[in-house]
Amino acid sequence: MILYHGSKEIVKTPKILVSPYNKDFYFGFYCTLMSEQAKRWAIRYTGKGMINVYEYVESPLLKILKFPQMTEEWLDFIVSCRSGKAHDYDIVEGPMANDTIFNYIQNFIDGKISRAAFWELAKFKKPTHQISFHTAKALETLAFKSFYEVYDEK
Repeated sequence: MILYHGSKEIVKTPKILVSPYNKDFYFGFYCTLMSEQAKRWAIRYTGKGMINVYEYVESPLLKILKFPQMTEEWLDFIVSCRSGKAHDYDIVEGPMANDTIFNYIQNFIDGKISRAAFWELAKFKKPTHQISFHTAKALETLAFKSFYEVYDEK
């Protein structure tokens, strides 16, 4: 399977970086099946960036959690991770809580909207995808293939 990682730089050797902000699936190295989504990640700060291309071979030896779509379980998992709670999965895959969805999730966490209101707002958003690698063993399933530059066409 081919995966993409949008960045400001070439990433031949992926690493799990801990940032000051909790991510959807906690700290990890994030990729996507969608090259256009990786492009949005790559150009978000400066208008230009790199798309790193990897081949991913899933390992049956790893603990993997997959969310094929946004579900109650997916929402609860993201709320937990965004609240700073670690998990023990090597790899987590599923829809991404993009900026708009994240705002809905934050409003849900803060008690500003109900669970039902979250789902009503979220159902109209276009599909996204992310796969996050959380352990050194998980990163071994990725093989760097190439990269290319991308630019904001605005």
